Amino acid sequence: MAMGITHQGAIEVVCGSMFSGKTEELMRRLKRAQYAKQKIQVFKPMIDTRYSADHVQSHDANRILSISVHTAKEILDRVDDNTRVVGIDEAQFFDEQIVEVAQKLAYRGTRVICAGLDMDFQGQPFGPMPKLLAVAEMVTKLSAVCVICGHPATRSQRMVSEMEASSDVDTQSQVLVGAHDYYEARCRFCHEPNAITAFQPGLFPNSKQNKILGKHESA
Repeated sequence: MAMGITHQGAIEVVCGSMFSGKTEELMRRLKRAQYAKQKIQVFKPMIDTRYSADHVQSHDANRILSISVHTAKEILDRVDDNTRVVGIDEAQFFDEQIVEVAQKLAYRGTRVICAGLDMDFQGQPFGPMPKLLAVAEMVTKLSAVCVICGHPATRSQRMVSEMEASSDVDTQSQVLVGAHDYYEARCRFCHEPNAITAFQPGLFPNSKQNKILGKHESA
């Protein structure tokens, strides 16, 4: 399988659930471009400050220098003329303009690699991702491992602590930035899209240990 379209502008999208290796795959492709002596630039939304404000970092602590931007349009203003490859992490957090930005860059001859969640915690299409997937030349969908049954996981279960559930944290908001402290990977059948589930940090969560705090109707 071809690992990327490099002779002309194109859009590649790497998607999947939490912990499926999206950022890891994004960085792998970007590093291959660097080995090929191609200039790269990496962008991420300002909202993503889980690990670092100026790096894209995977859950395995691999990292690459990045630029944080407030809006998708800002990416166009900050891409250098000699940049051959643009990486965009956490694409689901951008507004719909990210699709137009990716298209413009591709028509300029830039290879654009986007990584992001294709579904939110309720299993619904996330932000601009459906449109990005539609216009991309290459789509790679990754899966994680379901923490309940061990089967391939394509969904992200939102997890909160007892304290967060009773605090001002909006557990029903589509955007709640976090990693192991807020989410775990589950398959279609173990995913509870309308439930906010609590777990005790440090324990390997399973269906017996989890405590359902409440069920809410989908928006």
